[in-house]
Amino acid sequence: MLKFKIYEIKVKTSMNEKLNLIKKLSFFSSLDEEKLKIIDSISKITAYAKNSILYYENDINNKIFFLVSGLIKVYKIDKFGNEIFLYYIYKNSLISELTTIRSDMIHCFSNAEFVEESVVLEIDFLEFKKEFLSKNILNNEFINEILSKTHQLHCVVNRELVFDATAKVAFTLHNDLEMFNSLKRHEISFMLHIQPETLSRVLNKLKRNSIIDTESSNIIILNSDMLKNAYKGSF
Repeated sequence: MLKFKIYEIKVKTSMNEKLNLIKKLSFFSSLDEEKLKIIDSISKITAYAKNSILYYENDINNKIFFLVSGLIKVYKIDKFGNEIFLYYIYKNSLISELTTIRSDMIHCFSNAEFVEESVVLEIDFLEFKKEFLSKNILNNEFINEILSKTHQLHCVVNRELVFDATAKVAFTLHNDLEMFNSLKRHEISFMLHIQPETLSRVLNKLKRNSIIDTESSNIIILNSDMLKNAYKGSF
């Protein structure tokens, strides 16, 4: 299903307010005040409404994006127009998908949609490379963020190609309980590509085995080790 882009809301912030938002991102925690002011000078803060689109697959831009607050869903669209969920991006994270730093342009390989009202820091990529990466500043932080993206994609491969329904649910509960409890059951089913009835059976099975329980309609984990075993193949 095609989605239409909802335009962003430009946030008017003072220098101090913008710097405070930048300081909220752990990526920049090693920078002194002078370096933080450089980030401030080559960036802008933008607010996005729920269900708006940050970028589409195959878009090309010259900025790197960090999620200051909010939540983003990353997904692709198959040839039949079906949405294939990949992963969520949480606040205090790099959003952009980077495969190289040799080019000044960034190619988008998936769609990024805001699940809730969010605030994004947008940084000029060319200036960022010139002022920081070329001087060996923030390189380790940058590498760690890229490795984190790689790990997310490894999880997607396991979820879609290796895990059965029980493993999918157990893996999601173990690694993303807050997100699981924030969504409706049919949304979880859609995200994991399983039937709602299958999700209910798996949850009941985990509950019967005293691995999880429910409290005010939320899932709570009773035995983390057994839950981990459920997706590692020893359940």
